[in-house]
Parts: sequence; structure tokens; C-alpha cells
Amino acid sequence: MPSLEDPMSEPALILHNYWRSSASYRVRIALGLKGLAYRYQLVHIIKDGGQQKLPAYRSKNPMAQVPTLEVVEAVDAGAAPVHRFLPQSLPIIEYLEERWPTPPLLPADPYLRARTRALAELVNSGIQPLQNLSTTRKLVELGGDEKAWLATFIGDGLAAFAASADDTRGRFCVGDSPSIADCFLIPQLYSARRFGIPYAQHASLVEIEQACAELPAFAAALPEKQPDAVP
Repeated sequence: MPSLEDPMSEPALILHNYWRSSASYRVRIALGLKGLAYRYQLVHIIKDGGQQKLPAYRSKNPMAQVPTLEVVEAVDAGAAPVHRFLPQSLPIIEYLEERWPTPPLLPADPYLRARTRALAELVNSGIQPLQNLSTTRKLVELGGDEKAWLATFIGDGLAAFAASADDTRGRFCVGDSPSIADCFLIPQLYSARRFGIPYAQHASLVEIEQACAELPAFAAALPEKQPDAVP
């Protein structure tokens, strides 16, 4: 990756993220699959009341969430590099796919591309927001049962994912190459284990998880492998 001071034919990438954020985890996997170097920028979502809420970070991501991908590149010859900010894991990964299409994270077939996006979105909008720290904190504040809540939405969501992938999967979620769908599934399975939600009954998900674990990009992106990880 070029330094931030040098003229650039390719952008420098800075990932503002947190080790245990599943959305950050997705982007780390995608960066690894693309073979892209990046600078790891910690945003501690618990310390100081949540560093993502500080004005300096909100200027990059008004929703005050992680991750944010900072893209630094020289737009005009001789001009200072421009810093651009991309929030939300799905559009970040779509940007990586469009900017660096090889190796692909979406199939060539239009129908399978749509199915891949649908699987990712099942996690992105159907499961993960309901397990977010902000959601579960509010639930507890209102007197709800956090454990039952998580078991319901993660359990039902993973069952739906397994059924949805039944006719597309090969070694991975869609065929025999890792895709955006796998980038979303693996962090969600990690969260399920963290919250004690069983999914061994979904043999297809276990098999996909095992296939992904064999790839260096997935291993390097593991939360416990990150510089800010807490034992």
C-alpha cells in the first residue's frame, strides 16, 4: 500500500474499526480476500462512552458506527491527497469489488449475484442490527430478556440463511468460491458462538464455516487476531 505522503496510482486504505464488531470483521475478510493492505485504525466502541460518538469520528461517519473505510488518493496530479470516507460494511465491500474486481466476490451470473447480495442482506438487516450493543442495551433498559431476544433473532435468522443458501451453496455459500455472502455469514456465526446460540443443527453452515476457516483471509480477520483484541 502506498504511503499517505507519496503520489498514488492506487489509494491508501484505512479501516476505522473495532476488533469485536461483526460489521468490521466482514470488511477485514473482504480486504484479505482481495489481497489489499490497509491501516488498522482502532475505534473503541466502549471506552470513553464510545469513541465512535466523538465529534472527530462523527465527521467521518455521522451514524457513529464502525466500520468506516477511509480512502486516501491523489485525484489530481500534484494536488494533495483527498480523504474520502465510506460507512456501512455492505457498500464498503461493494466498493472493493468494483475497484478491485479480481478475485471476484460476486458471481458472474446476474441471478446468482442477486442471491449472493440477498444472503448478505439477510445478515446485514435481518439479524445483526437486532444484536447490536445499542439495541440490546435499550432492550435491557426497558426490562427485556436479552438472552431470549438474541436466541430468537439469531437462531431464526441462521435457520433462514441455511434454507436460503440450500440451492446455491457448494463449498461456500454460493458455489465453490468465497463471496460477499461468506463475508457476512462467518462473523454472524462467530457472534452466535459468543452469545451461546447453537447452530450445529445447520450442517451446511458448519461445512461452509470449516471451508472458510481454511483460507488465510478468514483466519487473519478473526477478532482475537486484531491488535486491540481483549482476551
